[in-house]
Amino acid sequence: MTTRTIKGHIRYTSKKPERLNQERGREDFIWVAHENGCRTLTAHCEIDEPEPRVVRDVIYSVDANHRPLDAMLRLTVGGKFMGAGLFRMEGNVIECQSYGSSIGRLSQTVDTGGNYPWFGTHPLSADGYNTVNFDRSQGPVKRRMRSFLSSLDHRGATDPMISSHHIFLEYVGDETITVTAGRFSCRHFRFVGEADDPIGHPPYDLWVTADDDNLFVLGQVGGYMLTHYELTSLER
Repeated sequence: MTTRTIKGHIRYTSKKPERLNQERGREDFIWVAHENGCRTLTAHCEIDEPEPRVVRDVIYSVDANHRPLDAMLRLTVGGKFMGAGLFRMEGNVIECQSYGSSIGRLSQTVDTGGNYPWFGTHPLSADGYNTVNFDRSQGPVKRRMRSFLSSLDHRGATDPMISSHHIFLEYVGDETITVTAGRFSCRHFRFVGEADDPIGHPPYDLWVTADDDNLFVLGQVGGYMLTHYELTSLER
């Protein structure tokens, strides 16, 4: 077996009436499937709107069972350095070494108390892949899931640190959809924040390829965000 590389580009657009279909950001990603079954994502993300502008670079690895191994990220917000962090996962423990403009140097060790489905780093390409371990054996279903992530901000635009959050993830069903990059057989998922959570995420529908790669194809966020994310090119 040899290393396999997948490259793609995702376009971010707005669905707000005053900015309808205008580009508001972009993401370039590379997935590398290693000989031992591990995978590594490298993603460069730019969010132009709403201000301040966010630029994020992420390297995120998972093992052969799709469990998080480590993540590195660096952020600039409004053209200024926000923070950089290294996260390492082993068993039920997550470690973080981070430096940020408002937190200074930060060292964290968090015992998660059990398995968790993903570690959120905020690229769309990672969001799609993080659905990989969702149990679809009972058909369409919604489950409350505890996750860990580098920022609770919906744009990930805060100093990198370990945060915990609960969210509902729903498997809606299988669909075939067409986007700029082509026609794909997909699995349709929906993230929904908890109703009593003041930082609850607006409904976030996303479609990923119905294969072992779990590639992000399309995303739509409602509520106050009104955004659209579409795969525009893919090489694999």
